[in-house]
Amino acid sequence: MRLGLLGGTFDPVHRGHIDVAQAAREALGLDRVQFIPARLPPHRPQQPRASGYHRFAMVAVALAGLPGFEVSDLELLADGPSYTARTLARLQRDGFHPSQLFFITGADAFAEIATWHDYPALLDASHFVVVSRPGHAREGLWHRLPDLRSRFVDVPPGVDPTALRVDRTAVFLVEARTADASSTEVRRRLEADEPLDDLVPERVLSYIRQHRLYTPVVRAAGLLHDQD
Repeated sequence: MRLGLLGGTFDPVHRGHIDVAQAAREALGLDRVQFIPARLPPHRPQQPRASGYHRFAMVAVALAGLPGFEVSDLELLADGPSYTARTLARLQRDGFHPSQLFFITGADAFAEIATWHDYPALLDASHFVVVSRPGHAREGLWHRLPDLRSRFVDVPPGVDPTALRVDRTAVFLVEARTADASSTEVRRRLEADEPLDDLVPERVLSYIRQHRLYTPVVRAAGLLHDQD
């Protein structure tokens, strides 16, 4: 079993998330990929706009019909901040070996890995799959994180994943085209009633509209009306 893990706030989930997950799965031959919405993201100064219920539901809607992809409530049901190190420890208690786990992240997020909870020990708890993002090529990590060069493994396009032999948990670098999308930009456009230009799957957009998520705050007659 080779299990991919994609953590995030998913506020909301967008095509960039899905592109990163698909690139990682194809490059490393992952059997399954779990999207894990965070309950309390430790690196965000503000809490998510949408509730955990809605964020979980949006991911489930986005992944419908995509074989091998699923959403997990592992972090939503846990107490305290949603630290990656704690999630990986929980999976190990459930019987997974670090060599079976592949934590997926974008190159932009991984560039800040030194600020993550329990770094550098968490690098021994799972493989990491770092996928390039618009404006953040994998090559930049060689210069940004020189102390991790011994763990870096470039994954050429079309390589047989079983040929990538490593003697410890590694940081696999994957170059791929991924949508230039961010949850911040999606929320901004929704609040401004601007076109989303296919930044989110249509089913997710329908869910957002149905539940009036990310609608602008309206003040009228001294009353404050916000999303439900």
